[in-house]
Amino acid sequence: MALLQGKVALVTGGTSGIGAAIAARFAADGATVYVTGRRQQAIDEAVASIGPNAVGLAGDVSNLGDLDRIYDRIRADHGRLDVLVANAGGGELIPAAEVTEQQFDECFDINVKGLFFTVQKALPLLPPGGSVVLLGSTNGSLGIPSMSVYSATKAAVRNLARSFAAELAGAGVRVNTLSPGPIETPGIYGLAAEDTDAARATLRDGLTSRIPLGRLGQPDEVAAAAAFLASDQSSFTTGGELFVDGGLAQI
Repeated sequence: MALLQGKVALVTGGTSGIGAAIAARFAADGATVYVTGRRQQAIDEAVASIGPNAVGLAGDVSNLGDLDRIYDRIRADHGRLDVLVANAGGGELIPAAEVTEQQFDECFDINVKGLFFTVQKALPLLPPGGSVVLLGSTNGSLGIPSMSVYSATKAAVRNLARSFAAELAGAGVRVNTLSPGPIETPGIYGLAAEDTDAARATLRDGLTSRIPLGRLGQPDEVAAAAAFLASDQSSFTTGGELFVDGGLAQI
């Protein structure tokens, strides 16, 4: 039987990169997958790519009204949510001396506030045996120049997972952090100094040189780990952090 047969799952920020790979893997494993994003065209394209097990819902996780509307739809359709993957987020390369208040607030609004309320508002729908997966990052464990704000948000995500796991254990709901290293996605190449092939190659080579396995990860590799944490195969795992980083933060 497929790992997630009959499960109802929500993947926020599921229209591209890691989120899209997780949503596709969940659908292939038998789940009905709700995918959120902020652009309707990207949502439509993601749903078409995933297939009939996917449902697209427009919304911004930093907008609590949008979250209410998303959960109202899932409640009306199924009355429960078995798996939540809080993936929506992002960051920029900005030296600490140049970070503006607006940039700081935007990063924390999406990566921390949005994630917190994504989980909080899901609580009435999560049954015993439910699984929550929070997308962290190796940045939450490492000091990375020009990524202080983003890294701080991911450190906050790691602690939220511990706190949620402790609070929800009595309800039979597991919460874990999934922390990728550099993964080959459009988002990672968006950190290049310029929008050129040469700049992207420089970025890729610089990242690869720090990874013990000698390459960038692939979105499908993160999705496989997410499927494990979402499934009953990880039934005795909560409050943990699973790194998919080629050894970057481990060795």
